[in-house]
Amino acid sequence: MTSSDLVQIKQYNYNLSEPFISISETLAALLTEHLSEATTKIWHGHPVWFIEGNPIAGYSQQKQGIRLMFWSGADFEEESLSVKGKKFKDASVFFNEVGEINEDEIIRWIEKSKVIQWDYKNLIKRKGILERLK
Repeated sequence: MTSSDLVQIKQYNYNLSEPFISISETLAALLTEHLSEATTKIWHGHPVWFIEGNPIAGYSQQKQGIRLMFWSGADFEEESLSVKGKKFKDASVFFNEVGEINEDEIIRWIEKSKVIQWDYKNLIKRKGILERLK
């Protein structure tokens, strides 16, 4: 992650209100540490981590809280990733307090995100059809 990316993520986090700042900082630290091979940027208005240009994980503030999303998470077979995308292979979970974050669980999801990937990078080129990468 470049220092510019880090500044953008910190700015995103600090523009939130508590407890969402703390939640976002915790998620950013976990994603950055355990997706060390990834690049990150503010994409569609929120922090997203990419492997080889393919979106892997990100978080955003929504009405229900801070949403942690894994683009290929529907195939992780994880009960806690209960919010499944309707059209694609994403899955997510919402947090409203730092105490709701189970770091071991998130690390397990991150590890799965490295080996279970759908090709979102080329989604437009394939006219909305997803293909499995890994």
